[in-house]
Amino acid sequence: MNPTPLVFPRGAFAEMIGHVYDGYPLEACGLLVGRANTVVRFVPCTNTTGSARIYAIDPREHLRAERAAEDDGLEVIGVVHSHTHSEPYPSPTDVAQAPDPSWHYVIVSLKREAPESRSYRIVDGTISEEPIAVA
Repeated sequence: MNPTPLVFPRGAFAEMIGHVYDGYPLEACGLLVGRANTVVRFVPCTNTTGSARIYAIDPREHLRAERAAEDDGLEVIGVVHSHTHSEPYPSPTDVAQAPDPSWHYVIVSLKREAPESRSYRIVDGTISEEPIAVA
């Protein structure tokens, strides 16, 4: 059985990629708003750590994104962050920080010439990859 893909509209996917480039050389982060496996919008957020190795989303920005999502009948369904010099795979820190087993964890690696995006589900420390579709 193949996992259901995480579906992005083209505009939201492009915004996500642009945001991680804007944040370089530091890790960039943002939230995914939508329903289940469908992203409706990407919400760029501030990495409050100012680090190239870890990220933390500004709690006020997270709260604003949650409220705006609820106002639109949506919810925050995941988080995005970049890996500036490593593979697009969750680090032990990423796994330890994964707050919600229903969320999608998208990592965009800027290690190579072209960005590489991967999405994962992280449940009780177990990592499983899911495909990404851009429609």
